[in-house]
Amino acid sequence: MHKITDVKVLEVYRLYLTFADGKRGTVDLSHLVGKGVFALWNDYCSFREVRIGSSGELVWREGIDLCPDALYLQATGQRPEDIFPSLRQESVHA
Repeated sequence: MHKITDVKVLEVYRLYLTFADGKRGTVDLSHLVGKGVFALWNDYCSFREVRIGSSGELVWREGIDLCPDALYLQATGQRPEDIFPSLRQESVHA
């Protein structure tokens, strides 16, 4: 699991994240605003109250949390199989 070690709130529902392995990047969460539990973020002040949870995930009040692995992929532009080699499928030639 890729733990987040630092988070900075940027404009327009974006966050600048630093991970335990030293990688950094920006994630855009604007597509979630107002949907389901993310209705909390309709008040931008609530979005800005993000903090890092005990497992390196991002958390907000009202039980909202986001997986650090998914955020790592978005922030670094990698694919799941890039960081989880077991997901790679071997080519099968007939």
